[in-house]
Amino acid sequence: MARKNVPTISQEELYPQSDEPTRQDLDDARLLDLDAEQESPFLRGQKRVSVRRGSLPKKTVTRLTWTLTVLVVMFLGSVAVAAVYHYGERSWRFRVDSSDHIEITGLENVTRSQVMEVIGGDIGRNIFFVPMAQRKKQLEQIPWVESASVMRFVPNRLKIEIHERTPIAFARVGSRVLLVDGQGTLMDLPNKKKYSFPVILGMNSGEPLSTRMPRMRIYQSVLSQLDSGGAHYSQDLSEVDLSDPDDVKVLTNNPEGEVLIHLGSSNYLDRYKVYVGHVREWRQQFDKVESVDLRYDRQIIVNPDLNGAIKQSPLSRSAAKAAMAAGVKPAALTTRLTTNSKAVAPRPVAPPERKRAVRAWHRKPSRKKTSASKTWTPKKSWKPAIEAAKKPSPSIVKEQEHP
Repeated sequence: MARKNVPTISQEELYPQSDEPTRQDLDDARLLDLDAEQESPFLRGQKRVSVRRGSLPKKTVTRLTWTLTVLVVMFLGSVAVAAVYHYGERSWRFRVDSSDHIEITGLENVTRSQVMEVIGGDIGRNIFFVPMAQRKKQLEQIPWVESASVMRFVPNRLKIEIHERTPIAFARVGSRVLLVDGQGTLMDLPNKKKYSFPVILGMNSGEPLSTRMPRMRIYQSVLSQLDSGGAHYSQDLSEVDLSDPDDVKVLTNNPEGEVLIHLGSSNYLDRYKVYVGHVREWRQQFDKVESVDLRYDRQIIVNPDLNGAIKQSPLSRSAAKAAMAAGVKPAALTTRLTTNSKAVAPRPVAPPERKRAVRAWHRKPSRKKTSASKTWTPKKSWKPAIEAAKKPSPSIVKEQEHP
């Protein structure tokens, strides 16, 4: 079948062209207008919102706030402290009403009455107005008190702690017998306590502690040497004479009779052993052995203390009774004569090359017993406990240089 000649429709007619170029042109125009609006220097200004600002910066305001807060707190605190102080100053709750509110500890030889003489004036006083440092100083002036502490406890209580001195010897001072510690402080005898100490001679109440302290060091050195090695020779001593530091003298408590021994200034133990080893031999040779001088090398003087004697002050009856109750040995209570050893010091031993001269002045003891001062010559079988030194002792050299 033949196709009819029908007019054909072109593609352009069937699909008409769209208006895109027109729209694109329009969009381009708008874009150009917007760009022109942004970049144009003649745009209309926008309306600004006004903000109120303070006259000070924010940091400054914060600092002022904290400063003011601190000042307020300090003011309130000072007011509170003033109120508390006023209350504590005037309130009856903080007053020491009686001695029952005063506690005292550490008393052994110090009496409560001695402490109350110092602290008793604070009864009725506010506890915060008690001078603590002053009371401590006053308490330490009591001879028996070595140290003291004063403490306050709220609301109205005082506590006092006493640390007493430790005595190491008796001391004969004038017509009294006292106790003395290692520093040389003199103390009264206790009422109900006994000690076993020797009596020290050569002290007086008027001398300062700076003079007594060296003597007490000598005393402790003597006792430590005599007790070294478990000997305990110090228990046999009744007296220790420290009047001359270069010549320490001790009095032995011997049942056969007391003997005064010159020990010099050193080698106390060795010299005392010489006395212990030969006292019986001396008693057989002499009627009575009252003193022995062991200071010199190769020479022993028996009974040298017969001349140049110094009389001691006698003890009163009450002082002697109190001393015996405290434990003083009876031999130390007797009033006897003490000798100034420098007045009767024997001659030093001559060197070996002068043996003939020595024989001239060395007298052999007579067969008849006598109590006069003699130079004792040991037997051949006797071996001295101390090695004989060639040089004289320091005290002899001192006497030779200063006759």
